[in-house]
Amino acid sequence: MPDLNGLPVHPDCRHFRGDLPCRPNKTNGYTCADCPVYAPVTSRILIIKLGAIGDVIRTTPLLRRLRQERPGCFITWLTLTPAILPQHAIEEILKFDFASALQLQAREFDIVINLDKEKEACALLNTIKAPEKFGYALRPADGVPWPVNELASHKYLTGVFDQLSLANTKPYVQEIFELCGFDFRGEEYVFDTHDDKGYDWSRLPTDAGPRIGLNTGCGDRWTTRLWSTEKWTTLITQLQAAGYAPVLLGGEAEDARNRELHAATGAAYLGTFPLPQFINLMHQMQGIVTQVTMGMHISIALQKPTILMNNIFNPHEFDLYGRGQLVQPNRPCVCFYRGTCKLGTSCMEDLPAEKVFEAVKASVANI
Repeated sequence: MPDLNGLPVHPDCRHFRGDLPCRPNKTNGYTCADCPVYAPVTSRILIIKLGAIGDVIRTTPLLRRLRQERPGCFITWLTLTPAILPQHAIEEILKFDFASALQLQAREFDIVINLDKEKEACALLNTIKAPEKFGYALRPADGVPWPVNELASHKYLTGVFDQLSLANTKPYVQEIFELCGFDFRGEEYVFDTHDDKGYDWSRLPTDAGPRIGLNTGCGDRWTTRLWSTEKWTTLITQLQAAGYAPVLLGGEAEDARNRELHAATGAAYLGTFPLPQFINLMHQMQGIVTQVTMGMHISIALQKPTILMNNIFNPHEFDLYGRGQLVQPNRPCVCFYRGTCKLGTSCMEDLPAEKVFEAVKASVANI
């Protein structure tokens, strides 16, 4: 233990800050010399997963295995969206900016994992000191993202060749576990329900059957996923007739559509909310119908029965953990990872509302 002016100091303790008093000192007056909650860090791990939000969420199962394999580890996570990560489960969450990159380059870690192929993320992996590195680096000669070792080759290749991506049969979470040298054992997401915020959901239906969240949006990048208002209306009507309580979910982009659906069907719609409140609203559902969106990842993380409508993505990519069903159009999709349909009309229009309704009934019992 080093001394400063004759006073013992524990910079290796997980509570120690260096710039401010640690929590045990602030709340209990403890100092390092005789601190009863001294907790030495056994290893330091950096995860670089910047975005998108959904991919950040579905990377969190790694936390469970890292804690198991490296008891006493201190985990730092660098991301563009710190608010989506479970604050209680990660020692240090940094927003990706110049200041964070600068200080990380001056530190040493036991393990660095970079799961992004963005060049700035790969460059960070190159420059941060660590004896073990996983994921993607930057080739200095040409600035191309590249696997840092053989473990990353499979996930790398499925991202650069559509043929390999189409043929892949591994879920995303399994791929990133293998990229880190782990076998996937069904580890669940690590997520915050925000139940402690005390949100008021008294406007939610309580006198009907199970609440089924309908996440009606799909984002503006892959609009080939969009399901028509007519199909949503039909599904809502079927759910209501069967005793379910549909609740419309979405953000600002879905607000107009959800207001229209509410006016046409009477389905509950509470409006738009900040992300933590939206997550907690989804937590009030007994099942969720969604496209491949951030809402899908939140639903899986909340361990809800998820009815996933998919057309343009490889269905093997998604692990619903045995809860819910994946449903696809009645004709094969020919627009793999395309934002516009080559045939003019998206095959999502060939996904009948009845098919989604049957998946809801099979996944969420109406007791």
